[in-house]
Amino acid sequence: MTTSSIESPVVSVDIVSDVMCPWCIVGFRQLEQALALTGSGATIRWHPFELNPAMPAEGQNLAEHIAEKYGQSAEQSAQNRAHLRELGQTLGIDFNFSLDSRIVNSFAAHQLLEFALSQGLQHPLKLALFEAHFTAQRDVSDINVLLDVAENVGLERSAAAEVLKSGDLVDAVRDKQTFWTSRGISGVPSMIFAGKYLVTGAQGAENYAQILRKVAQEDAA
Repeated sequence: MTTSSIESPVVSVDIVSDVMCPWCIVGFRQLEQALALTGSGATIRWHPFELNPAMPAEGQNLAEHIAEKYGQSAEQSAQNRAHLRELGQTLGIDFNFSLDSRIVNSFAAHQLLEFALSQGLQHPLKLALFEAHFTAQRDVSDINVLLDVAENVGLERSAAAEVLKSGDLVDAVRDKQTFWTSRGISGVPSMIFAGKYLVTGAQGAENYAQILRKVAQEDAA
């Protein structure tokens, strides 16, 4: 995705993320606010990261997963989800958590995103997958769900199905995951501004705006 005007500085922003990560869509929406604050444009490219690469095909209940992985009590987990809901409302994100919400394996989604990149549709697909998972509570590890979402953003369903069936992009996704983890990326979202400034976590619109201004000043110098 590119957002810019004729006179706006355009900054490249690489975002390493996982569809399972609520803070990744929060961080992106905060970045959008920062772009509006600074009048900047951005060229966005998404990169693969799996929070739970060993997640089985059937997935796991969200609250159960959070308790096991982070040691949170049921009360703490519920409070965190409530906080995310409230924050999401300020950013136009409808986090529709429920007692049945699940974490699923996201590797097939990353393969589909790699295919969408070659078709110029990676950005809309990424946002559509976030919405499918967090708002519609759809299982984005299910091939038919993935194909529905892909088709809705303009990808050819049969071509997307062949990519997922063949596994032709498995190595490409693994290589990109290795590239970023070998450079110290261990949490998401991780945003790299202009190829040189790394920010991890959803840091808020003003913090992102400061980085955008810094990059613009350096480019103008």
